[in-house]
Amino acid sequence: MNRLWYLVGLLLVLTGLVHLGVFVVDGGPWEGAVSWRKPFTFGVSFGLSVLTLTWVSQFVRIRARPLWVGAFAIASTVEVALITLQAWRGVPSHFNMETAVDAAIARTLAAGGGVLVAVAVAMTVAAFRAGPGLAPSMRLAVRAGFATLLAAMVFGAVMIARGVVEVVTGNQQLAYTVAVTLKPAHAVFMHGVLLLPALAWLLARTPHPEDVRLRLVRMATWTYVMFAAIVSALALAGVTLVSPSTASLLCAGAISGLAVGVLTLGRLKQWQSGDADRRPTAS
Repeated sequence: MNRLWYLVGLLLVLTGLVHLGVFVVDGGPWEGAVSWRKPFTFGVSFGLSVLTLTWVSQFVRIRARPLWVGAFAIASTVEVALITLQAWRGVPSHFNMETAVDAAIARTLAAGGGVLVAVAVAMTVAAFRAGPGLAPSMRLAVRAGFATLLAAMVFGAVMIARGVVEVVTGNQQLAYTVAVTLKPAHAVFMHGVLLLPALAWLLARTPHPEDVRLRLVRMATWTYVMFAAIVSALALAGVTLVSPSTASLLCAGAISGLAVGVLTLGRLKQWQSGDADRRPTAS
C-alpha cells in the first residue's frame, strides 16, 4: 500500500505545481479567499504531508498502520480536490455558505480536517510508544516531528473553529480575517515531521557516533520548536512578521543548513581518516 500512498502524495504535489503554472498564465491576486495560490499551496503542502506520513509512519508501531495512512491520504486528496474545485468556480472554499453546494463543500472540508487531526493524534501517541528498535536520535526526531504535526493540526482546527463562529454569527467576511491570523503558526509547525526525521536519517549515514547524532537532533529540535513557538505567540497576539510560506522556508532552511554542514564535516572526517590510513608507517 505504501506505493499507492506515495503515488497519491506525488500527484497532489504535481497538482499544486500545475496550479502555480495556472497562476502565472492567468494572473489574479495571490492573497485572498479566492486565488490560485490556494490550490497551489494546499496541493504541495498536502502532497508533502502524505509522502512524509507514509515514510515516517514506518518508524512508528501502530495497529492497522496502512488504514491510518490511507485515511490521511484520502482526506488530504478530498481537501485538495474541493479547494481546487472552488478555485476553478471562482468562489471561496472555506466558510462559504452562500449556496447549498458551497455549504456542503465547506462542511466536508471541516470534516476532512477532523480526520487529519484524528490521524495526527493517533500517530503522535504511537510515536511516544515507539519500541527499542529505533536509534535514540531517530526516536527523538520522530516523536518531535509528530508532536509538531499535531500542533499544526491544532492550530488548523482553531482557525476553522474561529471562522465558523464568525460565519454562524453572520460575519462571513470577518471569518477569513480571523482565520488567516493563525496561518503562520499552522504553517511553521506543519513540516517538522519531515525535516527532523530527515535530519536524523542523514546523520545516520555519517561517521558520527550516535551520541553526537542525538545531540545534533536535539539541537535542531529545540531550534525548530523555539522558532515555531515565537511565530505562534506573535500570531496569537495578532502580529505577523513573516508570511506562512516564509516561516516554513526559514525552518526548512535552518535545518537543511545544519544537515549539509554535518554531512560536509562527516565527509571531511572520512577523507582525513582515509589519508591517515594511506600514510606510510615508519619501519
